[in-house]
Amino acid sequence: MKIIFKIHPITYIVTLLFILLGYFKLYCSFLLILFIHEMGHIFCAFLFKWHIKQIVCLPIGFLLKFEDSLNKPLIEEFFIAIAGIISQLIFISFIYNVTLIMCSNIIFLFNILPIYPLDGSKVINIFLNKVTSFKTSYFLTLLISFVSSILLLIFFIINKSFIPVITLILLLKNIIDLFYERNKLYTKFILERYLYNFKFKKSKRINSIYKIKRDYNHSFIINNHIYSEKEVLNKYFNSLF
Repeated sequence: MKIIFKIHPITYIVTLLFILLGYFKLYCSFLLILFIHEMGHIFCAFLFKWHIKQIVCLPIGFLLKFEDSLNKPLIEEFFIAIAGIISQLIFISFIYNVTLIMCSNIIFLFNILPIYPLDGSKVINIFLNKVTSFKTSYFLTLLISFVSSILLLIFFIINKSFIPVITLILLLKNIIDLFYERNKLYTKFILERYLYNFKFKKSKRINSIYKIKRDYNHSFIINNHIYSEKEVLNKYFNSLF
């Protein structure tokens, strides 16, 4: 399997700014911690046999893009999401360098923010998927991410912090793009369930395809009749074509 590595254009600009401002060694320290952090995600994804499609280098870290099913177990996604923070905390526990510890703390605080695609938002999305449908949880995750981004952007603009402002603008653009594409993602989610035979331990009866949850098998109660998930999704997709 070929993994594509890509560097976002803004990353070059941010790197140049750090060099020009005389903070190149500090930037290298950040990159080292970010590398350790990302290796935690990659190692855990490898253990669960998730397939990485692309690794994107951003000014604030790396973004992993998977080509796996959206119906992967939530517990696997949870461990992959927290593996980055755990790996950097393990690494820093053996290091007594003040600069690296400072960088690790900043990256830790940044990654737990509830802003997509940071680890904090992924954990929130996983817990939301535990209590509500895939469609609703994804919408709420993007909404929380949007509000959090706006509030932090205002804060850093007021405090004239240039790098965080650029980072948040990039994240905000990504969130807005994902919001407009959320229906495509949902269609992919239910199409997978229609095409493949997923087997989950838990079952639930619902009355709408918009209530389909991850980690659940479903049956539908419609007009006092019980239908399988395959039957309902078959009718839904046939109505589209």
